[in-house]
Amino acid sequence: MITKQLRSHISVLFFGLPFPRKGGKGTGLSASIPRGAEFPLLSLAALSTLRIIVFISSLLISCSSTPNKKETQSSDEIKYATGFKVSNVGKAKLVEIIQPYQNATTGYQYLLVPKGEPTPANPTNATIIFTPIENIICTSTTHIPLLDYINETDKLIGFPTTDYISSTKMRERIDAGFVKELGIDKGMNVELVFSLKPSVVMGYTMTKDLGQLKKIQEAGIPVIINAEYLEKHPLGRAEWIKFMALFFNKEKLADSVFQEIEKEYIATQQLTKSVTTKPTVLSGILYGDAWFLPGGKNYAAKLLEDAGCNYLWAQDSTNGFLQLSFESVYAKAKDADLWIGVGSFASLEELKAAEKRYELFKPFQESKVYSYNARIGAKGGSEFLELGYLRPDLILKDLVKIAYPDLLPDYQLFFHKPLN
Repeated sequence: MITKQLRSHISVLFFGLPFPRKGGKGTGLSASIPRGAEFPLLSLAALSTLRIIVFISSLLISCSSTPNKKETQSSDEIKYATGFKVSNVGKAKLVEIIQPYQNATTGYQYLLVPKGEPTPANPTNATIIFTPIENIICTSTTHIPLLDYINETDKLIGFPTTDYISSTKMRERIDAGFVKELGIDKGMNVELVFSLKPSVVMGYTMTKDLGQLKKIQEAGIPVIINAEYLEKHPLGRAEWIKFMALFFNKEKLADSVFQEIEKEYIATQQLTKSVTTKPTVLSGILYGDAWFLPGGKNYAAKLLEDAGCNYLWAQDSTNGFLQLSFESVYAKAKDADLWIGVGSFASLEELKAAEKRYELFKPFQESKVYSYNARIGAKGGSEFLELGYLRPDLILKDLVKIAYPDLLPDYQLFFHKPLN
């Protein structure tokens, strides 16, 4: 059984991989990508289930193809994300979700037709959506910044477990009653979803079984699958702001936002190119008999690499998370310089109370243990788990500041904080 304590600390496990809640089937109606599930390491910054979280050394791709008269691939718009692609079909856009969940063999297609324009031929039977949409129900807190940053905050009308939302702008709408609480998992109020008559519901899934999302589809409400958590590159996850923007005809704004994030990320990454001595890094925590930590090709490992850190499991070939014995972790990381990613533990004493042997590690003894919970929303939600997917530039700056304070002398940690 997954206990409440594990769920609150599990961020160290699933760097970017959504973690299904009790009773759920790993679909997007399980209230935000469960807390801590998105960004397993990062607490390391572990967000996709990370769940979060997972995923891998940089695979920068540029989707290019030769345009023709009927269909033009938008290759110049998608630089890092590999999970979706966009093609022009006349004045409409065909959006394809290539891998909706891990190891999926088929994807989903959406034909976005500007209102007032004729619907083009649809030989693949893609879901037709008329844009711009009037409103939306989202199911992951990582979707919230995508709306905020394209100035569409007011379009959210429903969300499961609204307490997880940290965005100040969105909380104002929640408090004013404009965003309906939809419940969680099996308690999800599907009838309320139907009554809200959303233009679309944006969810995520970890399996072929869409669970309650399927019921919503069957009621005639378009369901959009957002698979940002599967992206291997931090900027690939951030680039899903372009995906959200497609439904509001806000592509230009989303592109400008992404370019700024990309610019800051790359500039920060360049700061560490000349370093010769890299700090060694441990991540994760013990749960039961196993220490959970990101694999060497995990999303979190990529962030550490770009921050100029020597993640001690960087040579591991997996992109998920590892489950190791305490003894093996201690043998390899007892003298690590930094320990980044300890879930929601708030102090060294709290960490020690959970497992006394943690104090045997050098970073514990030297107070070089870091959590990503420096910013907590009004109702206890994690701002890191909400905003981190879209702002890997801030995560990277945090990591560089932790590893090389002199490289960013005026920067103050944003998501991360040292445990005292």
